[in-house]
Amino acid sequence: MVRAVLIAGPTASGKSALALALAERISGIIINADSMQVYRDFRVLTARPTREEEALVPHLLYGHVDAAENYSVGRWTADVSRSMVEAETVKRRPIFVGGTGLYFKALTKGLSSMPSVPEPLRARVRSEAEGVETAELHARLAASDPKMASRLRPSDRQRIIRAQEIFEATGRSLADWQGFSVKPLIAPADAVAVFLSIERAELHRRINARFDSMLAAGVLDEVRAVAARKLDPGLPALKAHGVPWLNRYLSGELSLEEASTKGKADTRKYAKRQETWFRHQLKDWKWLPPEQALDYLISELADSSS
Repeated sequence: MVRAVLIAGPTASGKSALALALAERISGIIINADSMQVYRDFRVLTARPTREEEALVPHLLYGHVDAAENYSVGRWTADVSRSMVEAETVKRRPIFVGGTGLYFKALTKGLSSMPSVPEPLRARVRSEAEGVETAELHARLAASDPKMASRLRPSDRQRIIRAQEIFEATGRSLADWQGFSVKPLIAPADAVAVFLSIERAELHRRINARFDSMLAAGVLDEVRAVAARKLDPGLPALKAHGVPWLNRYLSGELSLEEASTKGKADTRKYAKRQETWFRHQLKDWKWLPPEQALDYLISELADSSS
């Protein structure tokens, strides 16, 4: 019997609407699998479900993390484990929905076991990295952890800092820790998984329209509020699509039209990367246009229970 439903797709493909429609039909519980929708500070920017939608069926792991936190896939899997217990308690089938491929891969294929990093150490490493060029941080990592440095691009600031944190916390290379794995929470055979596929021109139209609607819905207020906190720009939440450009508009560097154009372009590029990632990393998923996905999922669930 199918234990869970997995719904992925590029941004603006209609994943959340599909998950809600299915959850209402099968008494489901929706669990977020999008790395940006975990942040409470950006409901509009990340197109999180509305409060009205959340009231229709249970939604878990949305907006439960502060933007100042460096939320990781390891924390997400730990949160998911607790969410699945909750789903079982209320006798609802979990429906995972989102666009973060690494989350789905960890869910169905397992994850490297990472040690925890004490918060004071994490804060010190990040403080020491402020104002330092990324190439210099990479050179520093190469001096202490050459094995991991050789695996990272000199421009990959976030992962370079993470590798330095792990090395200083444990005295071992992050590459060594990646060899220890944790079992998947859901076996692929116990799930039905779909990826929503949309013709490119239509997807671009949706992305552009959604960015415009976010501007009309007050996304600048969200960005302004987070900017006022003066958080580390290297934090994941501050790299959400549109945030860097809208911050430059708020600081007077760009016009709103310029910021909007660049934000839309970044989002379109991200959607293409999502498609490429899933095509190569999760090859057994069923690709379907959104208008066919609901009937397909209901049929698959019916067959699995008969």
